[in-house]
Amino acid sequence: MANQDQKKTKIKQPNSRHCFVCGIENPCGLKMSFYEVEPGHAVAEYTVTERYQGYPGIVHGGIVAAMLDETLGRAAMVGDQKHFRVTAKVEIRYRKPVPVGIPLQLHGRLGRRRGKLIFASAELRLPDGTLAAEAEGLLVDLPDQIADQEQLETLGWKVYPD
Repeated sequence: MANQDQKKTKIKQPNSRHCFVCGIENPCGLKMSFYEVEPGHAVAEYTVTERYQGYPGIVHGGIVAAMLDETLGRAAMVGDQKHFRVTAKVEIRYRKPVPVGIPLQLHGRLGRRRGKLIFASAELRLPDGTLAAEAEGLLVDLPDQIADQEQLETLGWKVYPD
């Protein structure tokens, strides 16, 4: 029952067309989708294919970093999906090898705010809940915000059906 209630409260965040992580038309991209589950908390579930492995059967660390970086940004975007920020600093700790071909859970949480700065954290967990990688990041407001809905549509920034 709790899982059903949690599914009802998920709000899908927009995707773009060409972003490496969330771009739905990027032929080399991950095409990940993110959801808001509560204030300051964004989640994603994703299975990485062999295409993105480093060592045989293991997700390349750069792909893990990209997923965590996007998750940090998505946590900062909860409740304000048109407010873009860029990563100023990120620290990643790789705890366990991340296997390809299994469903991974990513959680991003908003930390404190200080003016145009936002601190956030992200976790990548294996199906059994084991922490495989984590990140802490500092994000800053994008200097030239895209506020116009027409510009956003041109960039493909919208919620696409699952």
